[in-house]
Amino acid sequence: MRKRLSDEIAIKLGLKLITSDKDGNPKYYLNKKKLAEYNKLVNLEKLSIKGKSTLSDKDGNLVMEWVKTEVSEKDKIENLRQAIKALNDDIIPCQITPKPETETYANLINQYTLTDYHLGMMAWGEETGADWDIKIAEETLIKYFKYAIESSPKAETAIFAQLGDFLHWDGMDAVTPQNRHLLDADTRFTKLVRVAIKVIRQVINMLLQKYPTVKLIMAEGNHDMASSIWLRETLSIFYENEPRITIDTNPSPYYCITWGDCCLFYHHGHKKSAESLDSVFVSKFKSEFGKSKFVYAHTGHLHNTKMLETNLMIIEQHRTLATKDAYASRGGWSSGRDSKVITYHKQFGEVDRRTINIDAIS
Repeated sequence: MRKRLSDEIAIKLGLKLITSDKDGNPKYYLNKKKLAEYNKLVNLEKLSIKGKSTLSDKDGNLVMEWVKTEVSEKDKIENLRQAIKALNDDIIPCQITPKPETETYANLINQYTLTDYHLGMMAWGEETGADWDIKIAEETLIKYFKYAIESSPKAETAIFAQLGDFLHWDGMDAVTPQNRHLLDADTRFTKLVRVAIKVIRQVINMLLQKYPTVKLIMAEGNHDMASSIWLRETLSIFYENEPRITIDTNPSPYYCITWGDCCLFYHHGHKKSAESLDSVFVSKFKSEFGKSKFVYAHTGHLHNTKMLETNLMIIEQHRTLATKDAYASRGGWSSGRDSKVITYHKQFGEVDRRTINIDAIS
């Protein structure tokens, strides 16, 4: 077989270098043995060395060596970024949505707080207290935003603060990304991706119909570390021609929005607990923090409510609208199900909040 090889690869294969042709790298003839060496070499270069095992003779001379490899987390993320870039090259940006003509209060911003939605999770009501599947989750989210948008103040701007774990799992296997814990999944991953994109676009369109400006946070969660990346990047490309929407594509799992004298921070809660978040946010966003009079941080992850006021900010941990899964139910963890719309004023900080219970939209 003839293959184009760079000088570096040719040298590693022990081939005699030949002069490059007009097209760049020259073609080399590879027999079966050399082709096998080439494939092994290329595959090894894509992997990170995890360890080595060696066999030596009685005199200490190396007889055989096994190289243990794996794809590193850095390589996985980079491969994902390249895949997203390739996919996004074919995305046709949406048309500009007409700006709403309704009167709004220029100093107000409404934050729609959503966390740990676990789209794609399967829960059996007899075991967990309430049913949950991808259809129920899709319908519930649309009902929630319809109710929340209609009942919230006429603010100038909306924040869709999705704080992570929007998807229940993160790839072809229904397991947690890091610890590989088996999850109760309702559907196939391809369908989950389709529904996730569709329902988020529906929510964005609903917000654009009421608000002149929309800001979107798609935070990384521990269940959807990779999926949060393609969600942010794909939505960013799709809405690139829409001047009324801003999507935060920051790859760090810590996010910030400023509104007049208000500084609003967001993090899922899987990397830092509520008790240790304030110093992290100040360290990462020194300028924004230093210019602010009112500082609020929002987190999720543990599915229950917690409010903590430190010397630096108010930190709030939020509930979820999703029901418990079997693991949480059998473990005895229980909390209410709701989601909050919080209104901030440029000069006065928080001035209003609406807590929307799951029963109000069921």
